[in-house]
Amino acid sequence: MPSIEIVPGKTKIGWIGTGVMGASMCGHLIDKGFSATVSNRTKEKAAGLLEKGAQWADTPKQVAEASDVIFTIVGFPADVRSVLLGDDGVLAGSKAGNILVDMTTSEPTLAVEIAETSHAKGVYSIDAPVSGGDIGAKEARLSIMIGGDEEVVTALNPCWEAMGKTIVRQGGPGAGQHTKMVNQTLIATGMIGVCEALLYGHKAGLDLETVLQSVGSGAAGSWSLTNLGPRIIDNNFDPGFFVEHFIKDMGIALSEARKMGIALPGLALGEQLYQAVKAQGHGRLGTHALELALCQLNDIDWKNR
Repeated sequence: MPSIEIVPGKTKIGWIGTGVMGASMCGHLIDKGFSATVSNRTKEKAAGLLEKGAQWADTPKQVAEASDVIFTIVGFPADVRSVLLGDDGVLAGSKAGNILVDMTTSEPTLAVEIAETSHAKGVYSIDAPVSGGDIGAKEARLSIMIGGDEEVVTALNPCWEAMGKTIVRQGGPGAGQHTKMVNQTLIATGMIGVCEALLYGHKAGLDLETVLQSVGSGAAGSWSLTNLGPRIIDNNFDPGFFVEHFIKDMGIALSEARKMGIALPGLALGEQLYQAVKAQGHGRLGTHALELALCQLNDIDWKNR
């Protein structure tokens, strides 16, 4: 393997997917001195990056043709397959030595397939899903879970460090995605606890902000309670991470669990509750909108409480 050097001002990056998290993540790379070519289904969502000096490309293939390292963070595994492996996709525009980094939460098996297909063309492929939501993306303190060749992962450190705080290579292709499934399994049941606890506190007549002061720093504390608890109390259900994307993730985790022959009843319960959230019309809200579904189950008008 030839020596790989990633240098701001020299290495050209491509970025596909400028949504809730992607726009901030790419923005940090530009701020560190990387020149960027970007693409998204909706050009208006890339406006902030274009104002920072990024160049626009109409297709993923054109992004790859203009770039050395191409990052993708899109919605669903079907989007990943299209953007990376499609006729007008990233791999079609890549040359030997390019590096593909998919930061979408996607299927471990697809990550392996992309790595094998890329390798046949002399292109490196890394799966690197993230956790931390919109706040972590904006503040460049994401947890990045990485699968792929160790030398390539190490060479990408200037990029990882621009976007994240916790950067860990978990193993070969697909290992990053498997680790993200562990993360999502933890969140699924954790969010049930956060939302049910706040519902209980409300029904008991407690001041919820005061309650958070007591429970947030003790054994019951969690990232979700600290960051999303106040949003729930303030009726701010804007997405740090979409419900419909979380349902996708839980579906992947349950599918992988079935392949491994293990039962995860807590995760299955979480997936069913989030299906209810979506059925009630909240699929494009944040994951903490689970509170609304639980309140509807209990005939409580949370927003007008």
